[in-house]
This record gives sequence, structure tokens and C-alpha cells, in this order.
Amino acid sequence: MAHGQGDGRRAERMRCNFRSIVYFMDEIVDASVSDISKTGLCLNLRGWLSAKPGATIQLRCNELGLIEGTIRWYRAGKMGIKLAESSNTQAQVASFFKHYYKPQMPVVAAPARMVAGRR
Repeated sequence: MAHGQGDGRRAERMRCNFRSIVYFMDEIVDASVSDISKTGLCLNLRGWLSAKPGATIQLRCNELGLIEGTIRWYRAGKMGIKLAESSNTQAQVASFFKHYYKPQMPVVAAPARMVAGRR
């Protein structure tokens, strides 16, 4: 499911849920990626990092490999990451969308049936 395009983001984000490890200087924290786009992602941290917005972190997971990004915001155990604009990171994210991400089909309600004499 995607966030609305009216929230100021340039790229559409897709909901997901996969484990990752976050590296900042000599700190390591388990996390999960809760949404992703071609330019960024949201992390749910399972620990605390001393990193602040503007700091560079590295993220390792099976789905993306090792990628780098910049912290855009960090609050209440969640962190928004702008992915590095390198060709390597772009290729890894493109590979994720091609091989791992399976968009969920919207549920379409069946048309209501008319009962004789009722609407």
C-alpha cells in the first residue's frame, strides 16, 4: 500500500516488512524496514542509536544488500532515511522492486445483488 502523493514526497512509498541491521560509527542496531521507495525508506529500530538527522548510516539486509543513506528524521524509535544517490544504491533498490517486492492487489468488492422488490 502506498502513502498518498499529497504528503510532499517525490517518490511513492510501498509498505513492506523485512529485517535489517543499521550501522552508525561503532554502533549496531537491529531494525525493520516498514516502507520503501526508490529514494528513501522508514526504519523501526529495535534499539537506540546516537545518530542525529544529517548523519550517514549503513543498512544491511538480504533484500537490499549493504546500502548507505542519510537520516532525515529520527523520533520514537523510527527513522526516515534518504538513500544515497549512488548508482550502486539505485541498482540495489531497483533489484529489490524487481525480485522481492510483490505489490498487493487491491480488494475489489463484489457488486451488490438486487433482491426482488428491494434496492
